Amino acid sequence: MTEQPSRIRVWYRPMRSRDRDEHHRVATPLELLFDLCFVVAVGQAAAALHHALAEGHAAHGVTSFAMVFFAIWWGWLNFSWFASAFDTDDVPYRLATLVQIAGGLTVAAAVSSAFEGDFRLMVAGYVLMRLALVFQWLRAARSDPGCRASALRYAIGIAAAQVLWIGYLWLPAGLRVPAFAVFVVLEMSVPIWAEKRQGTTWHPHHIAERYGLFTLIVLGEVILGATNAVKEGAAEPGHTGALISLAAAGLVLVFSMWWLYFDRPGHARLLRRPTMFTSMSWGYGHYFIFASAAAVGAGLEVAVAHDTGTLHLGGVAAALPTTVPVAVFLLSVWLLHIGPTNECRPIAIGFPVTAVLVLAASFTPAPIHVAAGLAAALVVLTVVATHGSPQPT
Repeated sequence: MTEQPSRIRVWYRPMRSRDRDEHHRVATPLELLFDLCFVVAVGQAAAALHHALAEGHAAHGVTSFAMVFFAIWWGWLNFSWFASAFDTDDVPYRLATLVQIAGGLTVAAAVSSAFEGDFRLMVAGYVLMRLALVFQWLRAARSDPGCRASALRYAIGIAAAQVLWIGYLWLPAGLRVPAFAVFVVLEMSVPIWAEKRQGTTWHPHHIAERYGLFTLIVLGEVILGATNAVKEGAAEPGHTGALISLAAAGLVLVFSMWWLYFDRPGHARLLRRPTMFTSMSWGYGHYFIFASAAAVGAGLEVAVAHDTGTLHLGGVAAALPTTVPVAVFLLSVWLLHIGPTNECRPIAIGFPVTAVLVLAASFTPAPIHVAAGLAAALVVLTVVATHGSPQPT
C-alpha cells in the first residue's frame, strides 16, 4: 500500500494569521532565497559607497548610501514581518514574493545610477516590491476577518506612499533630500498606524532568526569586500606584509562584530517587553546595525587602498570610513540587545566606552588594528562578565 504524503500541495489557500506561539517556526526556503537575492543589493550599495569615499566625496557618498540602503532594508523588513504573521506558501503567495525579489534585484541594478542622482530605476524597483506586498495584505484582509482592519490599513498606507515615491521623480534636485526624509517618516508610520488597530501575529523567535540571518549576510559582504580589496592590493609590489596584517585585523573586527551581536538572543528583548514600542524600536533600529555593518566593508576597502598607496587620503580620513560604522554598530547593538540599564554593569558600560575608543583609534598610527583589538577586548569582557550566567531561551 502506497504511503500518502502528510501534506497535500494545493495551488491556493486562504491566508490566515499564523500562531504566535507556534513551535519550531523557522525560516523557509523562499525566505532564504529572498535574503540571497537582497544580498546583491547590499553588495552594490557597499561598493558604490567605497567608490564615493575613495574619490573624496564622503558627504555625497554617505547620504546616497543611507537613501539607497533604506530602499533595500525597508523592502526586506516589510516582507519579513509579513511572512512571520502570514505565510500560506501557496502559488499566489510564492509568485507575489518572487515579484518582490524582482523588485529588489531592480533596486540593486539601480544603485550606481542612484548615486549619480538618477532615481528612476530605483523608484521603479522599489514600487514594484511594495505593490506586490499590497496584494499580499489585500489577500490577508479578504481571508482573515480577525486582522481585516489592520491589513486594509497596511494596504492603503503602502499604496499611498508609492504615489508619493513616483511623484518624487519630478521634484527639483534641491528638494529631494528633505522630501526623501519626509517620505521615509510617512512610510515608517504605516506599520505603527496599522498595528494600533490590531496587532499582527508575528513570531518573536522567527523574527529574531530572520534579522540574525540578514546580519550574517551583511557581515559576509564585509568579508567579501575586504577579500577582494586585499586581492587587488596584492598586485602592488612591496605591500604583502601590510596587507596580511590588515586582513587579519579586518577578520578580527568582523568576528568580534558577529560575536557581540549573537551573544544575546534577539528574541529575548522582544519577549521580555512584548509591546508595540519595543517591537517597532527593535525592528527599525536594526537599520543602523545593518547599514553600519555593510559600511564597514567599504571602509576596509578604503583602508587597503590607503595602505597600498593607491588612495591619496590622510590617515584619519582613510580610517574614519571603518571606525565610524564600527562605533555605530556597537552603539546600536548596545541599545537594541544589551540596554543601558542592563543588570551586568561591565557590559552595559563596556559597549559605549568601546565605541568612543574605536572613534579615538582613528587618530592612531594603526587605526584598524587598534579598533579590532578594542572590539576583541569587548568580546573578552562579555565572556568574562557573563560566565556562569544563564542564557535566555
